[in-house]
Amino acid sequence: MKFLSNNALERLREGAEAPDLAGTRYRLLERVARGGMGVVYAAQDENLQRRVALKVLDIPGTDGDLPSRLVREARVLAALEHPGIVPVHDVGTLGDGRVFYTMKFVEGRRLDKYIESVTSIPDRLRLFLRICDAVAFAHAHGVLHRDLKPANIMVGPFGEVLVMDWGLAKILRSGNSHAARGVDPEATILEKPGQQAVVCAATEISVATGHGTVMGTPGYMSPEQARGDVELLDARSDIYSLGALLRFILTGYLEGVSAPRAARLDKSLVAICAKSTAASPADRYPNVQEMALDISRYLDGLAVGAHRETILEKAGRFYRRYRFFILLIAAYLAMRVLILLFLHR
Repeated sequence: MKFLSNNALERLREGAEAPDLAGTRYRLLERVARGGMGVVYAAQDENLQRRVALKVLDIPGTDGDLPSRLVREARVLAALEHPGIVPVHDVGTLGDGRVFYTMKFVEGRRLDKYIESVTSIPDRLRLFLRICDAVAFAHAHGVLHRDLKPANIMVGPFGEVLVMDWGLAKILRSGNSHAARGVDPEATILEKPGQQAVVCAATEISVATGHGTVMGTPGYMSPEQARGDVELLDARSDIYSLGALLRFILTGYLEGVSAPRAARLDKSLVAICAKSTAASPADRYPNVQEMALDISRYLDGLAVGAHRETILEKAGRFYRRYRFFILLIAAYLAMRVLILLFLHR
């Protein structure tokens, strides 16, 4: 008796799951990624002659609320029109009853791969600020991401930074923006398929608790999210994830305490990471803008709100900020002294 190899079984599975796009404007090209809720394919839009990413539920005839949740996810993305968020093009239903939507096809590298080529700490921080900008925009429109991690950040060929994978997005109750209109404000949307995080063995989980369902990535989700306290989640939960993401960007490690590069980090950056990943939401930054402001102040050579400096640290920061002028003045004074010594010999 012959047994099929794992690769052969995977190919058979892909063939069985491949959606029939007959009757649509799209032509299937290849599978890009898969997750617990569905599959993402590359497809060709025959009308506009462009490549798109097509997300579809992986099981034909799916019952329950998964189809409606996929539609909600598409509507959330469609409402978030921002350069750092992938735009949605279309939503529909296939002949077998599966819901799908299409979005911009993003070519680029995941952050956990791209960051290896960025050696400068200031450049890494500027990249992080662009992530903050997209997340702050979503928060302003009443949407939490809830799964911020390196695998869900893409850097395009022209340096554009895109926050991907909004499948765990939650609409805030207090959100009065157009992003929340037409979407169930109580909705907790399931995981959108995407590439798994490869850093520190971080993988998506979904576990039922006494409070609710835990969905997210260990190490990047906040303590309240890990407990399943869905009703307590607000912008500060995403700020925790941003803090863990910042630590990874700066050190290459999820846990900054034992990371070799952490010892070389400026205390102000360590304090920003610590404040944003505090166990209690009350001890974190109140919003993404405040966190981004501290990063910007650090880049400008100013004191950050997360860290109380000593006199020596203030002097060191002053020197780093005005080093050119200080060295210029020192050189001028040294020349004056040498000239005076020469004249009085």
